[in-house]
Amino acid sequence: MTPSYRIVLLPGDGIGPEVVEEARLTLETVAARFGFDLQFETHLLGGCAIEAYGTSLPESTLAACRRADAVLLGAVGGPRWDNPQAPDRPERGLLALRKGLSLFANLRPVRLFPELLGASTLKEEVLQGVDLLVVRELTGGIYFGPRQEAGEDGHEAYDTMVYTRPEIERVVRVAAQAARERRRKLTSVDKANVLASSRLWRRVTTEVVTREFPDIELEHVLVDAMAMHLIRRPASFDVIVAENLFGDILTDEAAMLAGSMGMLPSASLGEGTLGLYEPIHGSAPDIAGKGIANPLATILSAAMLLRHSLGQEAAAQAIETAVAQALAAGYRTPDLAGVHGPDDRVEVVGTQAMGAVVRQFLSA
Repeated sequence: MTPSYRIVLLPGDGIGPEVVEEARLTLETVAARFGFDLQFETHLLGGCAIEAYGTSLPESTLAACRRADAVLLGAVGGPRWDNPQAPDRPERGLLALRKGLSLFANLRPVRLFPELLGASTLKEEVLQGVDLLVVRELTGGIYFGPRQEAGEDGHEAYDTMVYTRPEIERVVRVAAQAARERRRKLTSVDKANVLASSRLWRRVTTEVVTREFPDIELEHVLVDAMAMHLIRRPASFDVIVAENLFGDILTDEAAMLAGSMGMLPSASLGEGTLGLYEPIHGSAPDIAGKGIANPLATILSAAMLLRHSLGQEAAAQAIETAVAQALAAGYRTPDLAGVHGPDDRVEVVGTQAMGAVVRQFLSA
């Protein structure tokens, strides 16, 4: 019997629809090659949902995602919804979706393609050998703790960083298991010299790894030092685990190792196989509709979808290989136009053309 999976597409705002379409076509190509069926549904999330339904996360979208085997997201947000005083904003829908699907671990791999080492502002010798994974906790911390808005006439506001032992334990287990499947090194990031929540984070992390993963080398690094080390010696890290706010900041910094956010995928996972997959870049409204957005991060997110939610490892590797072949052949979207390969051959292509090149290699 042919396996069949239900995929919910959330194109979102800005360039989201353009890059999600290329990922969808790529998924269809790889499904035909490896003999499984994909059923797609498209729903609204973010600014487009606010416009259509008055809410960034409609109940119908959340219900469809809960029924799905996996969810593929483009991007949300844009200047139209940037008012911080607005009762609802696109990013609120994304946070609510992660929480509504009980997704607590965000995986962001940073793998550097040899042809793109010149895209980073760092020296190539610093980037040699970089292959790391950042695991960010998603449902706790300062984004979800008690808060007080100052209001128009107020002079004080606060956000509270709160963590519990179970929240820390489950994300550390995900990170440690990933480290066990890689180079068996785990770096935990905190601010234990200042924050009480970080002291709990460090203590629980140590207990979990010592008790359940004795084969894993564990180190603790303060978040400010980690920000420096990611630029100074990024190749020395394997798996990095961090709470929500620290992980959010560090993963954007790590993206610059690759030279473009258009190259990095992510997966948000929970206890089961259902996951939310998205590129780490934003909606880039300034280039929306121009056909020049880089679709590779979304296509690589689709590969993570195949791996983590559908169990189609061979298909996931095939997509990743096709992306590597496209780059090795000199194809670049405009964000990477000045990055030359070993033989200096570069052909700058648009969103659709880059997706088509990847599918060509995928079908070869």
